[in-house]
Amino acid sequence: QVQLVESGGGLVQTGGSLRLSCAASGSIFSITTMAWYRQAPGKQRELVARISSTGSTDYADSVKGRFTISRDNAKNTVYLQMNSLKPGDTAVYYCNALPRMGLAYWGQGTQVTVSS
Repeated sequence: QVQLVESGGGLVQTGGSLRLSCAASGSIFSITTMAWYRQAPGKQRELVARISSTGSTDYADSVKGRFTISRDNAKNTVYLQMNSLKPGDTAVYYCNALPRMGLAYWGQGTQVTVSS
């Protein structure tokens, strides 16, 4: 089992920045790719960014150039630096960890609200 705890969400004005953190504990040796997803009211959950165990990254087109995902394996933590935030970024952001076998793990989510 893997436990994921997100932090860093909040309310920010358009153009502002936030950094989300996701701390993993438990059977962390099994984790490969870690990712951030988000879900806005009335919309499906969507991939925001992901990072492999070797550091390769992938971003949704809507956040490229504004968001940066990083990973500190020594601290078992993944980060999402979000700059130039827009109202359209408002959502609950979820941390996701993919083990070598089995289903992915999810955090409880953290709310990000961008005011116009």
